[in-house]
Amino acid sequence: MIGNIGLCCFFVHIFDSMREYIKEIGWYNVMADKMTRRSFLKKSMGSFVALAAIGTGGFFYARDIEPKYLQVNHHNIIKSQLPHSFHNLKVVQFSDTHLGFHYDLNELKKLMNKINSFQPDLILFTGDLMDKPNEYPYINQISPILSKLHASIGKFAIYGNHDHGGYGSDIYREIMEESGFEVLLNESKKVTINNESIYISGIDDAMLGKPNFQTTFADIPNDGYHIFLSHAPDLADEASQYHVDFQFSGHSHGGQIQIPFIGALVKPPFGEVYYEGFYDVGDEKPLKLYVNRGIGTTRLPFRFLCRPELTIFTLKSQ
Repeated sequence: MIGNIGLCCFFVHIFDSMREYIKEIGWYNVMADKMTRRSFLKKSMGSFVALAAIGTGGFFYARDIEPKYLQVNHHNIIKSQLPHSFHNLKVVQFSDTHLGFHYDLNELKKLMNKINSFQPDLILFTGDLMDKPNEYPYINQISPILSKLHASIGKFAIYGNHDHGGYGSDIYREIMEESGFEVLLNESKKVTINNESIYISGIDDAMLGKPNFQTTFADIPNDGYHIFLSHAPDLADEASQYHVDFQFSGHSHGGQIQIPFIGALVKPPFGEVYYEGFYDVGDEKPLKLYVNRGIGTTRLPFRFLCRPELTIFTLKSQ
């Protein structure tokens, strides 16, 4: 009985936090039925039955265990257009650390060591370094930690909505550039090995930035292998109208809270259609999209059935 009450409290706490988040971003009508607490709990009863045995442990697990239970995913990306000089290129993507909100510098140090252990050729950070840049008290300590990341070809980063929030745009750029990252803001970079090249582009954040596809893709030839970085995954629909081979995104956190038979409770703006894993987007020559679940949390200090993620990609040429 006590366990069931504990789980109910867990759901209620999630709902209250979720509702405040939705109000905060001006997105209150996103749910078709404008859920009240009563309707939310009613809709969750099927999941409640499945999770009742967990009891108070469910709350503890979602708050204290799963947010630190890092999952490392490995994927091979096979594409005939990839130049042979880039065959077996190892790419590491990490995203959404949200330093300052239940994620600290000691955890970031461990993450850097984990990333370096894979000996990446290319490191991609897809936005949201700090939760509130203008309020974070240890800004000067971030760059020395990120600087320890090593990649044989390069390190690239883009803006997320939290990187712009709280007058953080300049703070974020300074930290990332001091750390050896190239910040791509509606621009692209040509990367060359043995006279063969690929192109890496990055667009500004869709929520608080000024994304511009034409500027971002202006210098990319139609026959070039093109990696596109966008914090917001739902920009893939527009990106698919251009020549893009692979899009890396974050932002959604995979929903952070996923309930059996219901799925993700909250999908943020520009992360509603594509929120976790692989997607093929577009009709003719579709782009391949991957949405990383991120490292940290925001608004809600929970993860449930949605572990933090570090992703290792190996690019292969047919």
